[in-house]
Amino acid sequence: MEADVSEMRNELQSRDSLWRRIQVECQQMHTELLKIKEYKDMQQIQIKHQSPCVQLTEQLENKNTELLLFAESQEHQEEELNKIRNHVYREEQSHCSEQERMKTEISDLTEELHQKEITIATIMEKASLLERQLKMELETKHKLLTKQQLLEFHYQVIKSENTHLKEMV
Repeated sequence: MEADVSEMRNELQSRDSLWRRIQVECQQMHTELLKIKEYKDMQQIQIKHQSPCVQLTEQLENKNTELLLFAESQEHQEEELNKIRNHVYREEQSHCSEQERMKTEISDLTEELHQKEITIATIMEKASLLERQLKMELETKHKLLTKQQLLEFHYQVIKSENTHLKEMV
C-alpha cells in the first residue's frame, strides 16, 4: 500500500511538473497571442489595401485555433491532476486510519496478553500453594498410617498375650 502511495506521489509530482511547464508555455502563448492580435489588427488595416495579407490573417486564425485547443487540453490535464491528487489524499487517509486501527488492535492484544500473564502467574502461585498443602496432608496421613499400623501391631501383640494368658488361666 505504501509503495502504491509512493508511486502515486511520484506520478503526481511528475504531472505537477508537467502542469507547471504547460502553464509557463500557456502564458508565453498567451503573450504571443496578444502580440499576434495586435499584429493582426495592424494587418487588418493593411489587408484592406493588400491581398497577400489575407494569407497571414488565415495563418493567424489557425494559430488562434491551435491556442484554444491547447488551452482546452491544459484544462483537461488540470482536471486529471486534481483527480490524482484527490485519489492520493484518499489513499493516504485510508492508510492513516488503517495504521491507527492496527495500533489500537496491537494495544488491545498487548493488554489482553498482560492480563493472561497475570492470570497464569496467579494460577501458578495457587498451584504451588495447593501442592505444598497436599504434601503436608500426605505427610500427616503417612504419619497417621504409620501410627495406626504400630497401634495395630501393639493390639495384635496384646491380643496374643491375652490369648496366651487365657490359656494359662
